[in-house]
Amino acid sequence: MDRIEQKICDIIDQNKEEIMAFGRDIWHHAEMGYKEFRTAEKFADYAKKLGLETETGLAITGVKSYLKGKGQEGTVVGVIGELDALPISNHPDANPETGASHCCGHNAQMAGVMGAMLALADPEVKESMDGNVVFMAAPAEEYVDLPYKQQLIAEGKIRYGGGKCELIRIGAMDDIDIAVGHHTAPGLDLRLSNASSNGFVNKVVTYTGVSSHAASGPQYGIDAQNAAVLAFHALDLQRESFQEKDFVRLHSVISKGGTAANIISDYVQMDSSVRAKHIPAYVDAAKKADRAFRAGAIATGCGVKIETVPGYLPTVPCNDVTALKEALEDVAADKYEIVWQGADEHICASTDFGDVSCLMPLLQFATGGFEGQLHNPDVRVTDEYLAYVATAKIFALTAYKLLKNGGSYAKALLDSYQAIMTKESYIEFMESMTSVEEIPMAPLEIV
Repeated sequence: MDRIEQKICDIIDQNKEEIMAFGRDIWHHAEMGYKEFRTAEKFADYAKKLGLETETGLAITGVKSYLKGKGQEGTVVGVIGELDALPISNHPDANPETGASHCCGHNAQMAGVMGAMLALADPEVKESMDGNVVFMAAPAEEYVDLPYKQQLIAEGKIRYGGGKCELIRIGAMDDIDIAVGHHTAPGLDLRLSNASSNGFVNKVVTYTGVSSHAASGPQYGIDAQNAAVLAFHALDLQRESFQEKDFVRLHSVISKGGTAANIISDYVQMDSSVRAKHIPAYVDAAKKADRAFRAGAIATGCGVKIETVPGYLPTVPCNDVTALKEALEDVAADKYEIVWQGADEHICASTDFGDVSCLMPLLQFATGGFEGQLHNPDVRVTDEYLAYVATAKIFALTAYKLLKNGGSYAKALLDSYQAIMTKESYIEFMESMTSVEEIPMAPLEIV
């Protein structure tokens, strides 16, 4: 490390208790997507305390703070953390007010961005970088709580369910050239995360039928639950048509419907996700899913409404990870082991960082300090230094390495990158994945 890099690490270590307290506080005050008002305010207040120009209320709760002020010349690096948590209310540390818990580890991201902000705001460190850094708190990465997001869309408050998707749409990422993101990875120390990931599209499927007594008059009813069950079976029958190379995943849940065993259900709602490695593959799979949903309605005489909502795009691996690689090696030293996840690897999960990667270079890393399986109530923080402080160091060192020496690393990275989409073509695609199809109920006469 050079002298400034050592200073960055020293500043973060000198403030490690504050950084860990920040991460711990967010852990105990988890909030759901587009509802992260307390978390966003805490982050914005800290940025303002450091004297940074800060914008709030972006995509409802998003926050954006400029190290050198908005509109400065040079390459802009976005250091991005996620505000939201998951609806896992049976976690011991779940927020009793929201029913949410950070079984996703996003609190570690926010602590890491906060710690990086603290170090890079040091006057000498700030002036040693040729370019600017944006510290961003992004809402709603977890694609859950769909009824609430649909309500926001209906009210015109958002257009897309994913926070970064919405930030792209409203132009909040227009002035960022390179993005740096983080994930929590229980069971390891550090990881360079450069794999591709699945993209997906969401379906909200509503079946409407006619209720009646299930024992004495079932012939007078039209069972919406039967339509949903048949759709599930039809979805299963599609699976043999998917190619292994596309990593297609179909998963659905009945989120509403049915009141009693002896009442024919007149209403059932299914929430469904269709994922795949490539956009054409999940567009194809989504069409097959729609056939299955229609089949459930047509066979039973139910009405159906199929609402298609755009999800996230597949992640594009980065061609040049030099700055992040060096940052990981600096932080690891002789204390931590690094897992090098390369561009030839693939994961079937999804993130709205994938959308970002289609428009600009994306550097991603992971830190441990947690145990358990993510998105489950057994997740625990076991090492606050690794989870929060090491994360802050990697964020800060990566941004600094990109922008030092005239921004040579940043320029090389930008030269190696070819965008998959422009902002305009991105929005055009997202809109193409937004639709509503309805088939009316078709009851038969009682004979």
